[in-house]
Amino acid sequence: MFVTYILSKIRAYALYRETVRELSQLSDRELDDLGISRFHIASVARQAAVA
Repeated sequence: MFVTYILSKIRAYALYRETVRELSQLSDRELDDLGISRFHIASVARQAAVA
């Protein structure tokens, strides 16, 4: 059970990092089209990792 919990946290963190990386590569125009500012990338990635 503990191992499953740790693995889920590791997967969530990996998804968070991947989302941050991908969103950071977008231009300001592309982010604006998605309704995201650079300032909000971390919070959007955090929400994506938890969902």
